This record gives sequence, C-alpha cells and structure tokens, in this order.
Amino acid sequence: MIVFRTMKPEDITAGLSLCRSAGWNQLARDWEIFLKLSPSGCHVAEFEKIVGTVTTVRYQNHFSWIGMVIVDPSKQRQGIGMQLMREALHFLQHERTIKLDATPAGREIYLKLNFVDEYPLSRMMIKAVPNNLKASGTRPILKGDLSSIMKFDHEVFGADRQTLLEWMLEGAPQNAFLVEERNEIQGYCFGRPGYNFTQIGPVIAKNTEIAKILVSSALQNLIGPPVVMDVPYCDPLWCEWLKSAGFTEQRPFIRMYLGSNDFPGTVEKQFAIMGPEFG
Repeated sequence: MIVFRTMKPEDITAGLSLCRSAGWNQLARDWEIFLKLSPSGCHVAEFEKIVGTVTTVRYQNHFSWIGMVIVDPSKQRQGIGMQLMREALHFLQHERTIKLDATPAGREIYLKLNFVDEYPLSRMMIKAVPNNLKASGTRPILKGDLSSIMKFDHEVFGADRQTLLEWMLEGAPQNAFLVEERNEIQGYCFGRPGYNFTQIGPVIAKNTEIAKILVSSALQNLIGPPVVMDVPYCDPLWCEWLKSAGFTEQRPFIRMYLGSNDFPGTVEKQFAIMGPEFG
C-alpha cells in the first residue's frame, strides 16, 4: 500500500534522489525553502521508499502554488501523481486561486482537475555565454534594496514573495542586479545555482531594453554550467533578443490556474519567472 504523508526534513535526501532520476535541477537548499515556507503543505508518496513528491507555497491570501510533482520512473502510470495532486489540493482547499506551471504532458492531468490555461512559457537555455553583451547601467542588489524592490515585485508578480527573494539574494548575490533611474527602480533580476544549470529569474523590468541589460549583467558572472530562463510568451522582441544572444528553446510550459485568478500580476513586465516550482 502506498502511503501519502507530510514531507519532513529527513526526506530531503529522497527528494534529491527523485530530482536526479528525473533530470531536475533542484538542490537541497531548494527543498529546505519549500519546507520552511510550507511545513505542512509538502507531501510524499511512500512505498518501501519515497516514490513521489509534491510541494505547495501560499502567497498570502492572493494565490497558492503547486510544484515539484515528481514520481519515481519505476512507479509512474499508477495514479501516484494524480493522488499527490489531490493531497496538495486538499491542503489548499480553502484557497480562492491555485496556480502551477505544467509541461504539455502534465497539462492533460491538470485539465482533469479543472485547471485552465493562463499563458504559455518557454524554457530557454544558453550553453556558452557570449562576450559581446552590453551590461552597463546596472548595479548589484544589496540587502537594503529589497524593501523598494518588494513594492514593484508585489504589483508585477501579484503577491508578496519577500522571503523567497531574500533567499535568492542570499544564495546567489552575484546573479542579482537592478537598474535605477532617479532613485526609482526600473527593473531587477535574481538567479540561483542548480545541479544541472544556473537559472536566471525572476527578471522584472519596465521594458525590454532594461531586461536586456539585466540579463547581460547576470550572464557575465556565469562561466561554466549552462544557463536557463523560463520566459513568458509576452514580447516577441524579447524572445528574438534571447535567440540572438545564443539562447535556444528547450521545452514549453503552460501556466494554469484553478479558481478565480483575482491577482494575475502584470505578465508584460515579467521577462523570466523564478521557475515552475515557484512561479
């Protein structure tokens, strides 16, 4: 019998093992923040060992997020993923809006649970950072900048995610940059390391030109592993610039939601998301 239960800190090793078997990028630090943000809202499926996971994150009373739906390859197509989703939905049953970023295959499952499409995204990857990118006009983000960033971020993302952005700055300050004009923030980006690649995101900016110099600044500090960005399809010029810089599309995602979606944020100013597991 498969047991579904709350995830505990001692389960992180098993969660990492599932990430490796699935080719996913997360590190122990990622699992730790999931458990910090939602100590009762992350679940595992156990059959002699842990064979599946799901995480949830509540963004106040605005919306909640489901991520990290992983099932051991040897146990797939047995309904474990669907039951993990039901465990997460039960935990979030009183939320007005629940969101997730789905792969095309996952989307078929989520449609059965009454999720609907919001907009598409694309994972873009670059393996070799070009040396001709213009990165003038940015500066590193300092801890004291976060209070100003939060005001902008809340409006664009649709909810407060201060704890996550503080966590990102702490883990990869070399990937965090902002652009100011007359002491007013025009845009910013963060990044985080991973097992397979470094991820840049979120990238939040008032326009495409600002997003370009933010990403260029982050890329100049990234020599070695590949770099990925998860990009909403909102600005054709942005996608064209990424391709001209050397990014190629790896796979699509679909942002989906269940419920009222009263706080959609401003997708036009989101040039890269934090990642499918966070939104």
